[in-house]
Amino acid sequence: MINNLTHSNRDNATEERNVKPLVFLMTVMAWLTLGIGVVLCLLNLHYFSDQNLQLMIGIGFLVGSVQIYVIRTAIHLVNNRASSSKKQT
Repeated sequence: MINNLTHSNRDNATEERNVKPLVFLMTVMAWLTLGIGVVLCLLNLHYFSDQNLQLMIGIGFLVGSVQIYVIRTAIHLVNNRASSSKKQT
């Protein structure tokens, strides 16, 4: 009984994962975050200082959007490489 469960778990783990919805969601979130960051920065450029909290939050959104996009790209590339290596074997 236990042996059957472990083999079925291995079979499920080796199945190809569909990451397209995740990649799409992360792309949308990265662009939304970038847009929010640009709007916050442009609305608060009149007082360019580290004391300007809204400007600092806007810059944080800009940096965060790049991080989200980099993680999304890494997930996409790893999935593509795993898919291509399975097709070759």
